[in-house]
Amino acid sequence: MKTILVAEDDTFINELLCELLTLNGYTPKPAFSGTEALMCLQLGGISLIILDLMLPGKTGEEVLQEVRASSSIPIIVLTAMADKETTVKLLGLGADDYLVKPFDNNELIARIDVQLRRATAITPDSSSSSKLKFKNITLDLEGYDAQINGTKVGLSKREFEILRLMMSSPQKVFSKNNLYESVWGDAFMGDDNIINVHISKLRAKISALSPDTEYIKTVWGIGFKMGAI
Repeated sequence: MKTILVAEDDTFINELLCELLTLNGYTPKPAFSGTEALMCLQLGGISLIILDLMLPGKTGEEVLQEVRASSSIPIIVLTAMADKETTVKLLGLGADDYLVKPFDNNELIARIDVQLRRATAITPDSSSSSKLKFKNITLDLEGYDAQINGTKVGLSKREFEILRLMMSSPQKVFSKNNLYESVWGDAFMGDDNIINVHISKLRAKISALSPDTEYIKTVWGIGFKMGAI
């Protein structure tokens, strides 16, 4: 039974969420502040986080940033703000999904199920910790080799590093700034073309071997992430 951390400071809402999760076969773990939520995560065993933004202690945004610095655990944010700017910011910080309060209980459970299926499907290759696997792609990090269904994909160094970065945190949306600074190791000067060209070439090489599957998804106005399971 998967354990879901419920980071919500409103006692009534927290209790309702925990009851809803229990009824749907999950084990809830309540936390009433950002600091408490991070402590619960340190103890391990959490499969997904339901995160309210307006938390005492550390805010929801601060919790989101700290978690994303070291983990790709699925995070669904609960927010009272539905404007586009807030949405873009949340996804840019690494939220996997969000719901605007008040929300439908069935929709929340459906979104939880989707995120957990994705997280289960995206796992390191069991034969070696030096390999990453996403759908039909396997990256051998030591051999600097990429394969799709056992067939080698000829990637340039930059293409391989882009794919490695994105596959290491497949739930995260990477901005062009993230990609450039991580892969090129330099400050991003706002030139989108170099990123777009490398992403386009990477997609073309992958598509040549697996044309019917989406591997890299464009998140308009933000950047790129690995495609949904």
